[in-house]
This record gives sequence, C-alpha cells and structure tokens, in this order.
Amino acid sequence: MELTKNLTQSKIIKSFLTIVLGSIALTISAKIKIPFYPVPMTMQTFVVLFLGISLGYKIGLASIALYLFEGILGLPVFSNSPEKGVGLLYFTGPTMGYLIGFLTACFLASKIKLTDSFILILSKLVLATSTIYILGLLWLGTLIGWDKPIFVLGAKPFLLAEICKILILAILTKQIFKIRKLI
Repeated sequence: MELTKNLTQSKIIKSFLTIVLGSIALTISAKIKIPFYPVPMTMQTFVVLFLGISLGYKIGLASIALYLFEGILGLPVFSNSPEKGVGLLYFTGPTMGYLIGFLTACFLASKIKLTDSFILILSKLVLATSTIYILGLLWLGTLIGWDKPIFVLGAKPFLLAEICKILILAILTKQIFKIRKLI
C-alpha cells in the first residue's frame, strides 16, 4: 500500500513539474523573436505543437492553461508583454483568439501517432496550426471589424514561418516519440 502511495505521489509531482516546465518553455518561446520577413517570428506555435506531441493532451493542455492563467493574472509571459500591457486587458486584446487556439492546436497535435506516415503527421500539424489561425482571425475580425483586411493583418505575414516550423516538427516527430518512450 505504501509503495502504491509513493508511486502515485511521485507521478503527481512529476506531472506538476512537467506542466510548470511546459509553461516556462512556452513563455521563453514567446519572448525570443527570430528575424523573419515580413514580421519577426516567435516559436510559440512550435512549442504548442511540441507540447501536444511530446506530453500528450492532458499534460500539454495543462501546461498551456497554466501559461494562459499566468498571463491573465498579470505575469509578463505573453509575446508583447509587458510592453503592450499585461493581464486580462492584454489577454482580451487582438491576440486572444490565437492564444485560445493554442489549446485546440495542442490537443490535435497530441493525436499524432508513432505509426503515422510523414504526410499524415504533416497534415495533422497543418490542421492543428490552422485552428490557431482560424480562432485568431475570428476574434481579430470581431474585435477590429470585418471591414478590415483580417487575413492580411492576422495570418498572411506569418504563413511562411509556420510552414518552416511545421516542416521541422514533422521531421522531428518520430525522434520525439523515441525520446518520449525512454522517459
């Protein structure tokens, strides 16, 4: 009985630490801006998909939920915070749809299997990433008005970078699963 209790406590502690580390990874990925044309690229979407693939949907979603909660509470975890605001005010700004889309993308990425072909992995990653942009564009259009060029403002500048990130992740996915088995 004591051994079972210790194993359960150990698993809870390991899960908690993994969730915190996932949130930290997402925060770091939001802060690092890579020069890319026409706008700088962060690695947030890469990390969101990586969390889904490597940690599964429960721990991955918990990591993203913690990240979002930290941001809503006012911690400067988001890409342009504290420069452009913090807390709930920043969260409900133009990027809220994209941030909510992190949850759907992580969940869908967690559905990738070791037995999936490269093309299927690529397709699932494109679908997962698309949910970030669909939710982001829906919120952006609602916020700033549908008479504005929503796609040009909220998606087009980022598509080339997303293609690069998706390709890299698709290539690494089988290796991620091998490492995941060892842990």
